[in-house]
Amino acid sequence: MRNFKIVIQYEGTKYQGWQRQESTGNTIQGKFEAILSKMTGSKVQIDGSGRTDAGVHAYGQVANFKIDTHMSAQEILEYINRYLPEDIGVIEIREMPERFHSRLNAVGKTYRYRIWNSDLPCVFDRRYVYEFPQKLDIEAMRRAAAYCIGRHDFKAFTSNKKSKKSTVRTIESIEIQQNGPEIVITYKGDGFLYHMVRILTGTLIEVGQGTRHAEEMERLIASGTREMAGALAPAKGLALMEVRY
Repeated sequence: MRNFKIVIQYEGTKYQGWQRQESTGNTIQGKFEAILSKMTGSKVQIDGSGRTDAGVHAYGQVANFKIDTHMSAQEILEYINRYLPEDIGVIEIREMPERFHSRLNAVGKTYRYRIWNSDLPCVFDRRYVYEFPQKLDIEAMRRAAAYCIGRHDFKAFTSNKKSKKSTVRTIESIEIQQNGPEIVITYKGDGFLYHMVRILTGTLIEVGQGTRHAEEMERLIASGTREMAGALAPAKGLALMEVRY
């Protein structure tokens, strides 16, 4: 069996997230497994670096799969892209050692969240930004974000209350930049919990609009209570940019 790593881009608007589901074939993982199974004539499982929610996009999702084939990496790349819908594409393929696993070997990820901070519509990028008309205080948001840097228990920032796995993560940086009406928040860390980036973003937005103080963030992290954190920001503003190994 040969092990292949691929880098994937997708516009998540019409898909039910990354993970395959019994009830629908309309997932990113489901699309890939159908194509690879057709290519090889046998059932193929593809493993992603992590799950993205319904509506979330990716510029650099990474996945791997093991198949028995004589095809070259380039031939596999061309075959997959030939049958993928136009809003999903493989931009890189590489044969890896047998033990490589896209999720288990990942050491870091970068996510980006885009906010359109204007009362005017964002017509052409409406699928990729959260349109938020109320003026946001960028400096207050930056002060709040600073409390999240480092290694913390981010239990308050996940929607998965039943998981018994560790909720401790390291955030290396949170950069908040504004270019005209668009605000871009870039998160870099060793990994992120279920809904973590979207809840962090929702909380920072509440700081920016003045409904909570930046200094509350320290107490919020320490609380470990989801109900104390902000709203879940919409999926469409979020994109997985990079997975690091």
